[in-house]
Amino acid sequence: MTLQKVLIAGEWRASDLTKTFRAENPSTKEALPDEYPVSSWADCDAALHSAATAADAMRSLSGEQIASFLEAYSDRIEARKDDLVEMAHAETALPKAPRLGDVELPRTSSQLRQAAAAARDGSWANATIDTKAGIRSCLAPIGPVCVFGPNNFPFAFGSISGGDFAAAIAAGNPVIAKANSSHPGTTRIFAEEALVAAQATGMPCGIVQMIYRTGHEDGERLVSDRRTGAVGYTGSRHAGLTLKAAADAVGKPIYLELSSINPVVILPSVLAERGDALAEEFAGSCLMGTGQFCTNPGLVLLIRGERTESFVNAVAEKFASAPVGTLLSQSVEKTLGNNLTALQKAGAENLTPDATANGKGYCHANTLLRVSGSAFLKDPEAFQAEAFGNASLLVIADDCDQVRAIADSLEGNLTGCIYSASSGEDDAAYDEIAPRLRMRVGRLLNDKMPTGVAVSPAMNHGGPFPATGHPGFTAVGIPASLVRFAMLQCYDNVRPHRLPVNLRDANPTGKTWRMIDGNWTQGDISS
Repeated sequence: MTLQKVLIAGEWRASDLTKTFRAENPSTKEALPDEYPVSSWADCDAALHSAATAADAMRSLSGEQIASFLEAYSDRIEARKDDLVEMAHAETALPKAPRLGDVELPRTSSQLRQAAAAARDGSWANATIDTKAGIRSCLAPIGPVCVFGPNNFPFAFGSISGGDFAAAIAAGNPVIAKANSSHPGTTRIFAEEALVAAQATGMPCGIVQMIYRTGHEDGERLVSDRRTGAVGYTGSRHAGLTLKAAADAVGKPIYLELSSINPVVILPSVLAERGDALAEEFAGSCLMGTGQFCTNPGLVLLIRGERTESFVNAVAEKFASAPVGTLLSQSVEKTLGNNLTALQKAGAENLTPDATANGKGYCHANTLLRVSGSAFLKDPEAFQAEAFGNASLLVIADDCDQVRAIADSLEGNLTGCIYSASSGEDDAAYDEIAPRLRMRVGRLLNDKMPTGVAVSPAMNHGGPFPATGHPGFTAVGIPASLVRFAMLQCYDNVRPHRLPVNLRDANPTGKTWRMIDGNWTQGDISS
């Protein structure tokens, strides 16, 4: 058994620990061999000190220099593919192929390269120049960013490899990564490669640091420390809101991705058109990855009728007969079971009571629940408990008016979807429901399940609370995601040679888009 070290100030060092922990293999429930430290405040303080020093140094780095680090790191990640896939599979039970090796790892390296391109181009900083008033402004680095990664995407959302990390670095900030306790070994491998890439490209030694776990009080102290610039967090609502309270108390921006049930509305005529195909599509989407996606369709709204009953029966059969996957951890298994029990106590009917949890390790039977629209409206909060995993709740409304009322009662979500007939027969209902749903979700889909999140500049992976902590920002989509980790800096009558390079008369790259006297241009300012 090896006690792993933490990465602080450019070196692997023994932790000033309070205790240790071990990760588990979810498919066997057995502890993995390595031991990891729970850091004391001394580790956090040392990381913050190094990050603050790195932040000062990074202000003089060009976008090209930052891009070179991100690209070198991406190359090294690809070179360690086999090690990363093996470790992540052992720690999460996610399939080696296609999930980890063929989908998530390429997405991760691609995100880093997209972030590099944004840093090199510089247009993300929204440089704005008013030559008549002598005022110029742009977005600039906010300072050290603490990133808390989730359990379900060890690569693409990882604290030292994922979207928050890439955005924070591309915006010019050092990162203190807090590994998720479900996959500390995976995070360690990423940290090893990040350190080598940083050294090879001449980055400040504190640009990337990593600790595995802290006590609750030290976590709150970390996000509220005066040296912290901002925080990115993906995880449970309870822990996220605790950190948010600590950050809010001292005015630190914290960007949260919390819970989301991602409502799907299926209108009557589309069931007549392709009900069997929809049953297959929904069951596949809901059970994919054992339902452990933040955009998993956890709530389906339908209008009662014979075709609805046929759809419900078909989906219930698919849930009951589908293989049961492995959940990420004992905690996920326990929380899923507790929330499903709570939904049934509130009045939901289990349509799959005979389904058995015949999966390996931590698992729960595929579960499909049902409740009437009127019952839902009597206690909408209870029926919106997130059952994170291989489960979903069907809400059978009396009519379109009731669907609209249910949409009005929903909390904020990452996504919302409406399926309607291609013939146009559902258009009137769509026009009534869509405006309500639109205000409850970050991304609205038509005729498409929400589980895929494309890494596109137009993507919004965000939404109203409690999906995220703020509806105006996205965790996926470059360059928009960089804005979260920046501050707006304004210069009034500042001498030209003292301005940031992107606010000087000459365009620093020749390609950076800037707003000059009300017009977007890549040109220089002429005398």
